[in-house]
Amino acid sequence: MYDIGRLTAKENILNTCHSNGYINPEPLKALCKYLDAVCIDLKAFSEKFYREETEGNLAPVLETLKILRQQDVHIEIVNLVIPTKNDDMKMIKEMVEWIKETLGSHIPLHFTRFYPRYKLKNLPPTPVQTLERARDLALKAGLKYVYIGNVPGHPGENTYCPHCHKLIVKRLGYYIEAIYIKKGRCSYCGFPIYGVWSVKKQQNKGHQV
Repeated sequence: MYDIGRLTAKENILNTCHSNGYINPEPLKALCKYLDAVCIDLKAFSEKFYREETEGNLAPVLETLKILRQQDVHIEIVNLVIPTKNDDMKMIKEMVEWIKETLGSHIPLHFTRFYPRYKLKNLPPTPVQTLERARDLALKAGLKYVYIGNVPGHPGENTYCPHCHKLIVKRLGYYIEAIYIKKGRCSYCGFPIYGVWSVKKQQNKGHQV
């Protein structure tokens, strides 16, 4: 990944990464030089969940997120909400508050619907109402970009301006149907939208709003 990043950066190609966040601090810092955006799976805000479900730990993932923030890499967080495993609203609230206080209210958070697969076929799909409760909780707590994933056609797929609240990115699943953003700002009110709006990373790695 580091070698590819060096090569693509020379050609002004943006580099993105989707990760579970398990990486040692020093190689991560070296890699950040060539990363424009990263999506991290924050599986739960619980050491118990990480130990029992992943045989890992939560702390290294949180450290990765803090380093990415310090290095000014665009961050998005995905939380797969699994019934009976990590859908407790108290835990979700703790996660939201940590994100806001440690990373910033501008960090996008995606609550994604679980579907029964592999070793968890005994569990039901995540109720859409659970995802909506989590999203409402996060928005009320002050996060500016909160999404619902794996529910095609849901209004929570879209991006809304944090200032005027108008729809600025309309989505259907993985498809973008309309964009109302110009030069990194809301087309309606001019509010700066968090994102990577320039190919040359050193010029603009996104608005910190």
